Amino acid sequence: MSVAPIAAPRWDGPLPTLEEAAKMIDHSLLRPELTLAEVAAGLETALKYRTASVCVRPADVTTAVAALAGSGVAVGSVVGFPHGGATTAAKVFETGELVGLGAQEIDMVIDIGRLRGGDVAYVQDEIAAVVQAAQGRTVKVIFENAYLDDEQKVAGYRAAEAAGAAFVKTSTGFAPGGATAADIALMRRTVSPHVQIKAAGGVRTLDALLELHRLGATRFGATATAAILDDLRARLAEAAPPADGGPEKQG
Repeated sequence: MSVAPIAAPRWDGPLPTLEEAAKMIDHSLLRPELTLAEVAAGLETALKYRTASVCVRPADVTTAVAALAGSGVAVGSVVGFPHGGATTAAKVFETGELVGLGAQEIDMVIDIGRLRGGDVAYVQDEIAAVVQAAQGRTVKVIFENAYLDDEQKVAGYRAAEAAGAAFVKTSTGFAPGGATAADIALMRRTVSPHVQIKAAGGVRTLDALLELHRLGATRFGATATAAILDDLRARLAEAAPPADGGPEKQG
């Protein structure tokens, strides 16, 4: 399922540097139909732009670790993806295997039905078990906000913080909806400053990224990495003063 892109007006505030923006992006390589050649091309994109990380399918972690060794681009992968309905034991095992393969970041999907049914303790205990299995690696908790009301979201975000997660994350990108400005604002109001926010699903333009960053998101799952960063490069060039510091002189 393709999530609709986020509509945002052209950004008129200060622009980040190319490096700063790249370090906000987890280049996403999670579509089920990707071939190994397409994964390799995606890893080259992450390497070219020096993104914060790539987020790959579990079977691709070994390939990504080898391709990105020494680059400063972290390798992340997913647990319980995309539906969240695996047992806690399965999620713990998957996390341990991914860590053993070299994954540095884990994006886990909660048991969405348990949260919707009010079993917040189950959700918190499961997140805590994954955090422990991650052995100090960054854990981002995916809530799939499109299926939750605000009360359920708030309960889930608080459970993730209590369980020791580093990030709360909006969505997998495979549900009917992805990141929204309202959800980013709600996340930021709900969790403490040390818990970061990842927006995923529909972040396909520089303007959308910068608007959600203004609201509190610090990391973005994106497939449109090259388009976003090339747009930023062009805008920075437009804003740069002439090389001599003034207008060009006429003959």
